[in-house]
Formats: sequence, C-alpha cells, structure tokens
Amino acid sequence: MALAQSGGASAGETRKHPLVIAPTIEGMLVCASATADTQHIATHIQAEAACVKRGEVASAAVNALLDTLEPDGPKGDVQVGYTLTLQLLGLYQKSGSGEWQIDADRVNASLQLIREIKRPVVIYLAADHFDTVGPLPKELAKDPSNLMWLRDGKPPQLGYFGYDILPYTLSTDPAIPVNKYRFEALEYLAKKLQTLPKDAQDRIVAVNLLGELHHMFPDFENGMGLKLDVQVTDYSPASVAGFRNWLKNKYQTTDELAKRTGLQYASFDAIPAPSKDIRKEPLQSFGEHYDAYADGILPIGGWLWDPKQVIKRLELHVDGKRAGTVSQQLNRLDVYRAVEEITSANTGYRIDYDYSGLKPGKHIAQVVAVSAEGKSLFGEREFVVVPRDQSRIGTRAPAGLKNLPSSERVLSGIRTYMDTPKPLQDVYYNPLARDWNAYRATQVYGFLQAFYDRALKAGLSADKLYSHQIVPNVNSSWNHQLFAADTTLNGNTPWKQGLNMYGGSTNSPWMQFFIAQRKIADYGVPEFNPQQWKRDGEHLAAMQSHLKAGARFISPYYFSIIPQRFKGASEHGVNRMELSADNPKDGSDKFYRAIIEFAKQ
Repeated sequence: MALAQSGGASAGETRKHPLVIAPTIEGMLVCASATADTQHIATHIQAEAACVKRGEVASAAVNALLDTLEPDGPKGDVQVGYTLTLQLLGLYQKSGSGEWQIDADRVNASLQLIREIKRPVVIYLAADHFDTVGPLPKELAKDPSNLMWLRDGKPPQLGYFGYDILPYTLSTDPAIPVNKYRFEALEYLAKKLQTLPKDAQDRIVAVNLLGELHHMFPDFENGMGLKLDVQVTDYSPASVAGFRNWLKNKYQTTDELAKRTGLQYASFDAIPAPSKDIRKEPLQSFGEHYDAYADGILPIGGWLWDPKQVIKRLELHVDGKRAGTVSQQLNRLDVYRAVEEITSANTGYRIDYDYSGLKPGKHIAQVVAVSAEGKSLFGEREFVVVPRDQSRIGTRAPAGLKNLPSSERVLSGIRTYMDTPKPLQDVYYNPLARDWNAYRATQVYGFLQAFYDRALKAGLSADKLYSHQIVPNVNSSWNHQLFAADTTLNGNTPWKQGLNMYGGSTNSPWMQFFIAQRKIADYGVPEFNPQQWKRDGEHLAAMQSHLKAGARFISPYYFSIIPQRFKGASEHGVNRMELSADNPKDGSDKFYRAIIEFAKQ
C-alpha cells in the first residue's frame, strides 16, 4: 500500500508544541486519609466520596507517579502529563428537594488536581455510554426516551467486562432528560475551568469531548465482528421519523425515490426503517430487508502473515476483472494472540466491495497477490447476488482468472486465511438499507457537532477541542456499519481529531495512510495501548511514530494509584492493561518502561 506523507513534523523540523504523554490514571480522587481509614471505608468509591467531602485529593500520589515517568518535571519535545476524566452524568446528586444538582465539591476536587499538579493536562469530558456511575444514570435508564432502541422497541441491555453501559440517545433535543443534564454539566464545567488561574489554564493541552460516540448493538463486548445477522440502533419513534424526513430531503418525492431505488411507497410516512432479514422473516416490502451486506457492500478479507514481506500488494478481481487494491496491515490483535509465531498485530487485509451494480447470479471474487514471482491466487470465494423477488438464477459463475498458482505454494513463509465472505454467500441489495446506514451516520455526526457547538458557546477554546473517537475501519474483522461513526473522522470537521488506538493500530501503516488521506493535520490519541509483548521495542516505536507525525498528545491506558486493598482480585480484559513494571500481561511492563525511555527526549 502506497502511503501518503502525514502532516506532522518531519525529521529536522521543530515541533510547534511538545508531544504530551497524558496517561489515564485511576484513583486520582482517592486520598491518603481515606485509604488509611480501614475501619469505615471498604471501597474506592467510598474513599472518593470521603475525600471529596474532606477537600482532599491524591495530588501527591499522581505527582510521584509522573515524576517516576519523567523526573525533574516536564521538559523537551516529549513531556509527561496526565488525563483528567470527568464523567458528566456522574457529577450529579439529588438535593433535599428532590432536584438533580451538580456536586460542586466533586468538581472542585478535580479543579484542585489541575491547580496542584504542575504538568500538562488533557481534560476528558465523558458523556457517552460509559458514563453510568452514580445515581442519575440509573434514574435515566428507566426512561426509554433517553436511550436508543433496537427494532423490538427496547434498548439493548449492555455490559463491558462487568461494567454497565447505557445506549444514550443521539438525538440533539435538549428537552430529553439525558441531554438536559449532559449539556448543563458541559456548560457548568466550561465556566469552572475558566475560573482557574492563568498558569493552570495554560497547562490544559486539550479538552476531549464525549467519548466514543457511535450507534450501539447487542453483545457490545464481543459482537462487533462480521456476522450476517446484525441488529443496530436506533429504531425509536423519533429516530424513525427522522429517517423519513431525511429521505424526503434526499428524494423530494416518492416518485423520485421509486425511480432511483425501484421501491414504491404511497408516502414517506409509509417507508420502513430496514430491520428484517429476508432469509428468516416475511417482508411487507423489500425495503424492510436488513443484514450485514444489505447496503450493497461485501467485505472481503482475512489475515496474512508475511514476515519476509514478499507480497508487494493484494488485488481484488471480480468475475475476472480488477476491482481494486486490498488494504493491508490492518489490526488483527486476535490473530496475534492466537498464533505464537505471529509477532505483529497488523496482519489484517480487507476490501469493501460494492456489489450493488452486479446483475443477479453467481459471481467470483479472487484476491491476487503480486510479488517478485509474479501474480498468484491468494484466495477466492463465489458469492450470489439474489434478485429482490428471490427468483431462480443461473448456477454457473463467470470464469474468473485462470491458471494462477496458489500463493501459499509459490511464496515461502506466508500464512493466511480468508475469513469473509463465506463460500456462496447470498447477498440482497436494498437501497433503503444504504440510506438507513447513511442516516445513522448523520445522527452520530450531528450529536458530536451539537456538543462541540455548546462547548464553544460556553467559552472553551476551539484550538483545544478534540473528539475521543473509535476508528472501527482499522480493525479488519469488525463490522463498521454497526458503529456508523466514519463521517466524524475527517480532517475537515470543526473539532480536532482524537483517535483511539489499541493493538496494531498504535503503529500502523494503514492508520498513517488514513490520517494523511483524511487530511488530519492535528490530532491526539485519547486512548493508546499497543497490547503487545512478543517483540522488544514495539511500544517505543509506536510512540515515536506519533511524535514524527505531529500528534499533540497520547494518553496511555492506563495507570492506577488505587491502593491494593480497594482492587478486586479478578482479572478481565481491562485490568490486564494496567501499566506497571511488574505486570507482563498484554506487554504492560514493556509499555511502562518504554514511556520512561520515550520521555527522555
């Protein structure tokens, strides 16, 4: 894959700003006096509450940690700071009169940290589906208007490694209770930040907005993979009504819609939001059909281990004709973990093929490897485009490319597997499914835009406002349409890009190309962890790549200063990533040492 140059500082250039390493640190409100009170305080939540009331925070413990990472204070091209997370809905408590009010003491405790820790800080104003701690989120969860719905009229019941999450609505209506409180807390905190002394305000490097904002789906912890049967949000009445208005704006009349899609409806109000799999359920109209491929896109991909880099590129050919170049070096942390000899997490390959223009019938997709040995057949799958009426089709596929040797036979040292599509995958293109996915993307963008606009109006500096977004496309085995977040990830958005990176994406040629192609000139990485352990130097190389590319900050996930007596004994996918010198899981010890080395620059 040819890579364009990024917009960062090249060798020999002086950076406009230092790169700030701003780790997420768990336990910054757990003060020493509460930790010592073993008689009355049993959990870190109780400890935080006690410390907030006492006006005490863990500034000394935070400073000790950061001084370990970078002794003698922040200096040079790489400086160590920290990320301060403020969960907006978690700030509320119920007053004696029954009203929900922001806990001023808790906010003041966070401001105290900013005043007392003389290092750069990234402030994370979190208000996404992870903002569920405290009494207000439990109250909000009882009102369906606050949440996105699945097609059955119910919000998805979700969790993440034992942590409850809530699918808050993407509607921007400020009258919806969850929005009322999110917007109110944003404006309150913006004003409070502006009361800090100038030196403290100057230490604020970035303000990250919202968190990972996207649509939701069942089995959030494990369900983002490429499977045929999918469920998505949002089928709430307001969202479906918004979809119909969106269609009306696009097509103007139902006659024009029929002309362009072949789907006829008496009025826009009669148009369904696609939600039913034609293979399993009777449809009132074909426009109801929805599955992973209904929008006309067929992902073709898998993984490739090519340690000698003998393959120059991969090409897709459909029915014997070249159809595009296949993206390589995408994140496949699952393969890295499963196969001991594979020492890179960037083994994924994928191309999203638009089959919407193909005639009904059998077709053949062939992935061809180009190397110094010539062309070889990397993998192939037949698939079937089924007509809307499910009428009979021919049984013979076009010939495709002939007489190509197998890549695994002629190219030494490679290992590969094609995950998708399955052989003879049947696909049904529904233009309304493509429209539904496009509309869902406008909902994600629209809420982030509304939140950004309110942050600006409240007085926060545009130069410091970043998103805090997931990048689904870097994971070749994920179903991107579940998230519908892609339009928020461009360089021309009003906010600056905050791009979360885990696994191979932390040092990925594909990610570098993505940043350059999208013209993202100024970015941060609000969550960053390579999660690798097989090769020395991976973590340092990953951070160096972002120093070179011009990133403003990287936030390693995560450190903890919560005393051991408050920590649970069970291990899960999150606490494996706790960074310390004696935690080898997911390469956390290597990452810890790499940060210390990197900060010497």
